Amino acid sequence: MKIRSKVAGLFCCLALSTSAFGQRANTEGEAEAVIKSLQPRQGQIVLGDGLATLNVPPGFRFLSGPDANKVLVNLWGNPRYDDPLGMLMPADVSPIAREAWAVIISFTDDGYVKDEDAGKIDYDKLLKEMQKETRDGNKERAKQGYESIELVGWAAPPRYDHAAKKLYWAKELKFGDKEDRTLNYNIRILGRRGVLVLNSVASMEQLPEIETSAPVILAAVDFNPGQRYADFNAKSGDKIASYGIGALIAGGVAAKLGLFKGLLVAALAAKKFIIIGVIAVVGLITKFYRKTTND
Repeated sequence: MKIRSKVAGLFCCLALSTSAFGQRANTEGEAEAVIKSLQPRQGQIVLGDGLATLNVPPGFRFLSGPDANKVLVNLWGNPRYDDPLGMLMPADVSPIAREAWAVIISFTDDGYVKDEDAGKIDYDKLLKEMQKETRDGNKERAKQGYESIELVGWAAPPRYDHAAKKLYWAKELKFGDKEDRTLNYNIRILGRRGVLVLNSVASMEQLPEIETSAPVILAAVDFNPGQRYADFNAKSGDKIASYGIGALIAGGVAAKLGLFKGLLVAALAAKKFIIIGVIAVVGLITKFYRKTTND
């Protein structure tokens, strides 16, 4: 029996050959073989080379970077990219179940992100600009034969914990003529040399579950001593990122992380990741860079 899937979208500015997609499991037997090969872990996990520590919350399981890519590529049919730091998934849900969702953990080493602009951002205005950029990007997506993307609005408006240096927000997305909406729930943790990126991928109907889990996940992971935001030392040559909180929300990390580490969201039953058009994102980032330079 074939596993149903449909590519809902890719970078609006790139056309990819099928060779970029890795070897996807096409039958239930192949999918089950991939699932059996996974080695879920619980307890305390050190991420990266001593970068951060994750205490896996009760009810979740952790997959290493290589195992995470098995799910992303072999089960969900995504293009392959460098292994993430790992993935958190509900422990009692199969990765190929409709109700499955995941938190992809990665890191960008762009440097220390200044947060002085956090309290000055007009998030309603930012949303309108992001919506316009997304609509403009649809023209190029259509030329490439992909579905349009609509940024419906904030599923949860941006919130920044200044003391903990943790930022989270969620977007509601619509693809083509599909009635089902897709949820992209984002968590960012600021550190000395960059940002821990946690992207939750799910359907809009799972927002209450993820909203409940978000504080638990936020509390479960943090940078290790020496890597924390407070450890930044300009005199030692620590780098400062070229963007602030506003561009981080708008998609600054998406442009920096490369081809498949951007704004990842899951299409519903197909469990596909979709990467929002980088052309639209870059246009908005440029505006933020200019604003930051002028301030």
